[in-house]
This record gives sequence, structure tokens and C-alpha cells, in this order.
Amino acid sequence: MIKKNSLIFLLFLQLSLLSALAQEKKPVQISDLTKIVSTSDHKLTPDGKHLIFVKNFIEQEKEKYQYKSQVFIAPIDNPDRARPLTSSDNSTRSAELSPDGKTLAFVRSKDGKAQIYLLSLEGGEAQVLTSAKHGASSPKWSPDGKKILFSSTLPIWELEGEPTWEYERPGREFGDEPHYGAIKDGKAKEDVKPNVDGSLEEMRAYLAKNAADKDPKVITRLNFLGEKDLSPDMQFSHLSVIDINTKESRQLTNGFQNYFSADWAPDGNFLLASSVKYEDHPDETMHTDVYRIPLDGGSPTQVLHIEDHRVGNPSFSPDGEWVLVSGQDITEPSYNLGMLGIMKPDGSQFRWITEDLDRSVYSGKWTKDGQHIYYTAPNIGGVTLFRTSIEGGSTTPLIEGPVGVQSFDIDSDRLVYALTQIENPSEIYLADLDAGNAQKFSSFNDSWLAERKISKPTAHQISQDGFEIDYWVMEPVDRREGEKYPTVLQMHGGPSAMWGPGEFSMWHEYQTMTARGYGVVYANPRGSGGYGRAFQKGNFQDWGDGPASDVLGSLDDAQSRYDWIDGDQLFLTGGSYAGYLTAWIVGHDHRFKAAFAQRGVYELTFFLGEGNAWRLVPNHFGYPWEEGVKEILDYNSPQSYVDQIQTPLLIKHGDVDYRTGVRQSELLYKSLKILGKPVEYVRYPGEGHELSRSGNINRRIDRIARIIEFFERYRD
Repeated sequence: MIKKNSLIFLLFLQLSLLSALAQEKKPVQISDLTKIVSTSDHKLTPDGKHLIFVKNFIEQEKEKYQYKSQVFIAPIDNPDRARPLTSSDNSTRSAELSPDGKTLAFVRSKDGKAQIYLLSLEGGEAQVLTSAKHGASSPKWSPDGKKILFSSTLPIWELEGEPTWEYERPGREFGDEPHYGAIKDGKAKEDVKPNVDGSLEEMRAYLAKNAADKDPKVITRLNFLGEKDLSPDMQFSHLSVIDINTKESRQLTNGFQNYFSADWAPDGNFLLASSVKYEDHPDETMHTDVYRIPLDGGSPTQVLHIEDHRVGNPSFSPDGEWVLVSGQDITEPSYNLGMLGIMKPDGSQFRWITEDLDRSVYSGKWTKDGQHIYYTAPNIGGVTLFRTSIEGGSTTPLIEGPVGVQSFDIDSDRLVYALTQIENPSEIYLADLDAGNAQKFSSFNDSWLAERKISKPTAHQISQDGFEIDYWVMEPVDRREGEKYPTVLQMHGGPSAMWGPGEFSMWHEYQTMTARGYGVVYANPRGSGGYGRAFQKGNFQDWGDGPASDVLGSLDDAQSRYDWIDGDQLFLTGGSYAGYLTAWIVGHDHRFKAAFAQRGVYELTFFLGEGNAWRLVPNHFGYPWEEGVKEILDYNSPQSYVDQIQTPLLIKHGDVDYRTGVRQSELLYKSLKILGKPVEYVRYPGEGHELSRSGNINRRIDRIARIIEFFERYRD
């Protein structure tokens, strides 16, 4: 009897301890952003015994966080023995393994310039290979492993000859003034002395010297806005090859033409690359072609051109018989989807192989036998891994559902991939070529996630105007029955982006909101990617009414399903296009206690001249000088309804966001202040459009905290 009671006591004690441990778990914290690890550039070694990958993580240095990336190698049969091949002092990218599997080439930026480094897997320190004046990127080994192809971006003054398009500076001719970039580099002589009071030629030299110092910036091109600065000067991407042993490099391409995304023919005798010979100015040219580049010094020649299409990114099959290319019909570039096709190396026998998939595809990988192509595509809230047969053209989804395949590699009998799941933002998995028998290979996020409570989404669907709208609901962590909870309606940008449980970038933000006691509802309204062309074109000349009815309809449906959603405590946020949609909704609907509009556009005609994403205006609406278009733009501009906004609004923009343009947020903020509306404006110094995904880490943390703090002001 005593023994039995002792066993019962021990069992009770064990259960109590397990319960206590479980209770020690806490919700995801804002600062957990710094704990998330992801991987990329996965490469299986030729012998199939090791996996090489880049580990992306965050480290704290003093009081600041820094992005880090390291190349790791791990035995396939013992992932716990993974070890770094490079240090974290200088981040690495574009890791490429030599054909014999003995040497790794990668790109490292040091002193502000990227160069290619080599690292022997048999031991030793990484050694710099290139010393390209304008940097080197995109390394690609020759089939015999003796050379490396790389890309450099050259300023216009380094190019030979004259532009193939009409010079766009009114009343001037190309080369009619000294180019001080070339003079400073020793490529030209200062034949004319600058003199503001001298002859016209000397005055032009004076003005050219000032412009060379960017004081002032002289702009003649259409796409003069970069991501974080003006981009008045044109640059061109060119290809070079370097010998591994002698370190002698030779530039293969030149002239006023971009060459990129090149691949070696399996026999090593020539390259295929993306390019286009410009007849119009490059800023006004949308198409690209495939070019053959000889290695014996001959001129590049076009091998594939498809009218009204951009085609490129060639990739040879292992036997060299076929070439995979990606492409898109550019007659409606915002709505026509990316596709994959195959051709012979001379450009003949071209055919699309993913045209019937009705999903956007931009790159793929050949199987070792050359019979199939593997690729990923956004698909109904996840990122699906597909396989298409070359012969029959049949397509099979291999990994689908509410997960996201972020990066992958294949060999003769194995598939390796990084997977986003709601339980874990990113880990590596191994499987067979049918994606069966999957086994988890990494555990970078497991230790800290074991101490966290995770809110999982539940999927639902509504019908709106003939569209089926997917949406998801996430409960607050530690929700108690019978209690009401505030809920945030989250919206995605693009407008052709797509959210879902397989989307990596929002994993942390959703979890922090549910951790703070908020429910989260997010949807894919008409115009979203991942649902086919017709759905993506559902927002044509309609950025406001239709998409707003989809996200609000999703919220209404969620309220009818979940009695814990407090209809009197609803909040709203979104960025970029969704910043637009946030402002649109609060100008038409007053149900929300507070809203946060992030890096949005609010006056569409103004947006045509304000951001580098200006082509969204003509692609989705038309030009404002075309008949009837200005009225449509005015109707769809949130600024037109600024006097109707009653919801307390927090507005955010980066100081150097040239994609949507910071003046957009200034206009909205000033208007609301003049009208006496409750509004606050946050500007992040030195930040562009990508703050929430890749900006300064301390500012990313500040941003999330600032959203929650603003909503808390109005939470009951």
C-alpha cells in the first residue's frame, strides 16, 4: 500500500512539475525579433554527404543590433555537427560551390565594396579572388572549375562608344562636355578648363564639374529615383571571367547594354545571359532578351526575343540539350504572371511549360536527369514547391498548404528546403524528390520557441462580387472564455502581395500582437497574388471600394464566428499599398478605435511623380491626362476624403523612402492637422521603404512597439 501511494505521489509530482514548466512559457516578445534565424543559399555537395547554407541572424554589439550572415556546412547524417565556414565579422552572400565540391566562392562586402572570396573546404582562411574596381557579385563557376564568371556595375563614363538611343538632354549632344568621373579616374584628360565667365564650352565644363560633385544633381532620365536617394547617373551591368590560378580577369561584355543572370554552357564554350539592345532609353524599355556570349572574344548575339515579353534568366539542363528561361507578357505587367519556358541553346523550339499553372513563377532548378523542373510560387496563402515534367508538361504540387518553401536545392535523390510554418518561422528539412519522408534538419529557433506560446491561425473564406476571399483569424494568447478582446485588421501591400500562414515576414508581428491580448484578422483581397491572373486584376481602376469591401467583409464574417472579438475595440493597420488602404478605409468607415498608416500613398496623381513605384499608376489606372482617368484617380485617392477621417491615426514613413515618397505622408498629416483631427506622425531617419523587413533593427523594434502603444491609448 505504501509503495502504491508512493508511486501515485511521484506521478502527481511529475505531472505538477510538467504543468509548472508549461506555465512558465510566455508569449512572443517584441525583442524576440532579434532571436529569429533563417537560412538561404542551400547547396548539396556533389557527393551528397554535406549541406552548405547561409545562416542569417542578428547579433547585439554594445547597444545596437546588427544583421549577420555566415556560411555553414553540415553532414547530412549528423546535422548537429554543423559548423561555420566563415566568420560573422563580414556578412557573406551568394555562396557557390565548385564543381568538385572542394572550394566555396562567395561575396563579401568590405570597406563598402563587394568582392568574391574563395574558401577551401579542406581548411584555411578565405582568400579574396577579385579586385574589381567597381566590385564583383554573382559568382558562377565554369564547368571545369578553373574560372569564375562574375558581374560588375560600371558607370556610363567607362563604356565604349555612344548610346544606341537618342540622347535625352534637350538641346545637347552626348559627349559635348567633359566627364569629370572619367577625368578623376584617369580615363580622360581635362582638355577644357572650367570657367563660368569664359566661352560656352568653358562654361559647360564649369557646370559639368559641379554636377560631377552632385552639387547640383542634374537629372535627364525618367527613373531618377532610387530606393534611398536620387539616381541621376546611369550604370550598366557587365560580365567578366577570372582565372582561379592566375587571378587574371577579362571583361566579356561592354557598351550601353546590361548583361546579367548568365549561365555557362555545360561544355564551357559560351554563356547565355539576359540582355537587351536598347533602341529606346533603358528607362522606357520593359522587355529583355536572351543573348549568347562567346568566350573567344566575339560579339554577343541575340538568340531569343518574344514580342511584348521580357525573357531571361537562362539555365542549362545538365546535358546542355535544353535551357530553362523565365518570362512575362509585359502588355499588362501588373497583372500578367511570371512563367517558365524551355528552348534549345540556339533559341529554337521555345515553349512555355507553366502557362497553365496561373501562378507567378520566376526561376527554377533542373533535376539531375534533366527531365523535370522544380520551382516555387505564391499559392493561396503559402509558397508551394512545384515540379513540372519537361516531356509531358504535367505539374505536381509537392509541398503545399499553409506553409512556405523559401529556398531549396535538389540532387539525384534528395530535396533540401527551408520551410516557414506557423510553429516556426524558418527551419531546414530534408526529403526525397517527391517531398516524402521529410525530416527536420535544423533547430535554430527551437530553443527560444520552446519557451513561447504561439497563436495559430484558422482559415475562412467569404464570397465578394464573384471573388472568393481567403482570410485567417488568430486568437489572443491566453484567451479566456466569455471575455471580449480587441482585434487588429492587418492588410498587405503590393497591392499584389499575398499573406498567409506560409508568409515569413509577418510571423513575428502577428505573434507579438496576439501576445499583447489582441486578436488578428488578415485577408487576401482582390488584387492579391497567389490566386491567378483574374483575381490579381480584380483591383483594376479600383484600389479602394473593392479591396476595402473584401477586408472589411472578412472582419465582419470573423465577428459573426468568434464571440470573443469586441466589435467596439477594432484597430486597423497596413503598409505601402495597405497604408493607402488604411487611409481609404478610415475616410469611409468609422468603426475603428485607432489606425496606423505605414509608408503609404494617399494622392495618386501626385504619386506618379513622387515615388519610384510610379508605374503602378499607369499600370492600374492609366495616365491622368488620358480621358476619364484623372477623375478615377481622384475618386480612388484617400486624400479626397481626408475631411471625413475621424479615426485617430498614426502615420509612419522613412526619411529616405523613395519608393512611395515621403511627401505623400506629409500631405496626409498636414491636412489632418489643419482639420484638427487626432493624428501623430513618425519619421524614421535614414530609412527607406523596407524598414519593417530589413531596416535598422532597433528601429524595427521601435516600430512594432509604437504600433502597440498607439493602439493601447484607445483600448478600453
